[in-house]
Amino acid sequence: MTTSVNAELQELAASVFGDAASSDTGFDAGLWRTLEETGLARLTLPAEAGGSEGTLEDAAVVLAEAGAHAARVPLVETDLLAGWLLHAAGVPLPDGPLTAVAGTLDVDGTTVRGELPRVPWARAAAGVVVLTGSHVVLLDAGAAKIAEKANLAEEPRDTVTVAGTATTVVAAPDGAAAELRLRAALGRAQLLAGAARGALAATVRYAGQREQFGRPIGRFQAVQQQLALAAGEVAAASAAASAAARAAGAGFSAPSTRFAVAAAKSRTGEAAGVVARIAHQVHGAIGFTREHDLRLWTTRLWAWRDEDGSDAEWNADLGATVLAAGQDGLWPLITG
Repeated sequence: MTTSVNAELQELAASVFGDAASSDTGFDAGLWRTLEETGLARLTLPAEAGGSEGTLEDAAVVLAEAGAHAARVPLVETDLLAGWLLHAAGVPLPDGPLTAVAGTLDVDGTTVRGELPRVPWARAAAGVVVLTGSHVVLLDAGAAKIAEKANLAEEPRDTVTVAGTATTVVAAPDGAAAELRLRAALGRAQLLAGAARGALAATVRYAGQREQFGRPIGRFQAVQQQLALAAGEVAAASAAASAAARAAGAGFSAPSTRFAVAAAKSRTGEAAGVVARIAHQVHGAIGFTREHDLRLWTTRLWAWRDEDGSDAEWNADLGATVLAAGQDGLWPLITG
């Protein structure tokens, strides 16, 4: 259900992200400053951690808009992952954008060694937070060796190599690994739902402008049918992502939350493939060129559906959760 608060937050987020989509790559520093000024950069964190004390449903609204506008900022990583993990471990948060991963490091006191592949936004982060074994490690990005790499959407997915002293090494909170995984999947599902909406909007606009045989192609029944199919996928993805955000209010250890997050990541990933395919079919050859803005959404859809767990992984998790609940527990899982 959309509340007046959600509507106002969506309006604010849409305004902030309004000019975000561009053919540029890498970190959007100007947008990040605006997000910090408006309190959206650390929306769900408590005030003592520099946050705005928002809910996960609030974050879902903002992240969907970020996905819809192809924003080049580490919102999920800073707010839902690194910020949460540091605060839960009792570590003061450094200023600026953050990133977090679960990985393997050799830890000896405050000395850490190892290599972390595919770290999102590492080159732009003020700190890299690593959940490794029973430790939470905060690395100063300037003290680590960063090899710049990217995903299909040209977002930073860097390799971080560290051999030296970490800024902070503390014990990990109980259940941190499981919750970090669910939080990452939840955030990615919101971004996917938003990107699917952005791709559909771009496709509908193009279908209304491109003329063939004397009329816009959007008036042809075959095209209308494909757009309707894409719209159904966008609606299903958005519903699943929103339901997962609501369920997470009960805590990430609840079986209903695990069920809802698994369903959301799986369903948004499935929608990503369908929406991207239809968007490119409607655009025709022009949509496959690098110069066309359609790629801003479709490359993210293709990249994000495999990040933080693929459809196959989350479908397997979904099945395991259902089997563990048994026949008497299935309905409570579905209804939360």
